[in-house]
Amino acid sequence: MTDTNPMPPESHLRRIKSFVIRAGRLTNAQAAAIEQCWPSKGLEHKNGLVDFATEFGRQAPVVLEIGFGMGTSFVTMAQAESDKDFIGIEVHKPGVGACLGNAQEQGVNNFRIFEHDAIEILADCIADNSLSRVQLFFPDPWHKKRHHKRRIVKPEFVQALRQKLTIGGVFHMATDWENYAEHMLEVMSDADGFANLSADNTFVPRPDHRPLTKFEQRGHRLGHGVWDLMYERKS
Repeated sequence: MTDTNPMPPESHLRRIKSFVIRAGRLTNAQAAAIEQCWPSKGLEHKNGLVDFATEFGRQAPVVLEIGFGMGTSFVTMAQAESDKDFIGIEVHKPGVGACLGNAQEQGVNNFRIFEHDAIEILADCIADNSLSRVQLFFPDPWHKKRHHKRRIVKPEFVQALRQKLTIGGVFHMATDWENYAEHMLEVMSDADGFANLSADNTFVPRPDHRPLTKFEQRGHRLGHGVWDLMYERKS
């Protein structure tokens, strides 16, 4: 299938948001981190397509994470995989501030951040065939049936993302909602150009590169499940 224009400006995907901006007050530390670090670590949607080699000053695989929350795992992964460059997208300013502050404390520099809608960043700022991995960890499950249309994992999103991955690049999802995990599996099973990296074409064990969060640890103690899905772009 040829995707000549996977994300037209007036697409249904753009009109229905997969997130809600939650009210949240910046702490003094988060505000200070943004003021100090944004000039060197922040990227702006209005500036358009990012040249990763120029931005990072090297040629390296690029990992994109959509919705990094407070950024703890994002910074841990960037620190652990120093041979890669990381792009994070988050719409909540306190999370952006927390992430920047944590990275500053840890001395992590191989990352950049967008504070913007991920759909628009993918369409306008990320070159085709440029990402080695895309991560979507614990997105809003929109668990009420009438809200399922807001789930970010849907066929048009997957095909738009496919264009941004290199051949052999991986789309890695994780969720703690079984119904959403089944929805992800259904969408990806029908998606052209991808192959499931699970031996039985379902879910994979949590890979070492995805840190186990405190939230997950608590969930495991309570008997809650977490489902990881990894799909490789084949064409």
